[in-house]
Amino acid sequence: MELKKLIVYGREGCHLCEDMIASLGDLQKEFQFEFAVINIDKDENLTRLYSERVPVLFAVKEKKELCHYFLDSEVFNAYFV
Repeated sequence: MELKKLIVYGREGCHLCEDMIASLGDLQKEFQFEFAVINIDKDENLTRLYSERVPVLFAVKEKKELCHYFLDSEVFNAYFV
C-alpha cells in the first residue's frame, strides 16, 4: 500500500495552523501518512489561492483539498477508508 502524502498550507504565527499540524502529528500514530507544511507567504501564487483560508489540508495524489481552517475528522477518516 502506498503511503498517503498530505500538505498543510499555512503561515507562521497562525494558531489554527499549529493546531492542525499538532492534530496530524497525533493521527500519525493511528494512520500511515506523511505530511509537509508549506508557508504560503513565501509563494505569491499560494498566497493568492489560500490567503484567508489557512490552514488548508491538501491530498497530494488526488490533488484535492480535504479541509480548511480546522481538521475535519469525518473527511480525514473517509480519506483513509
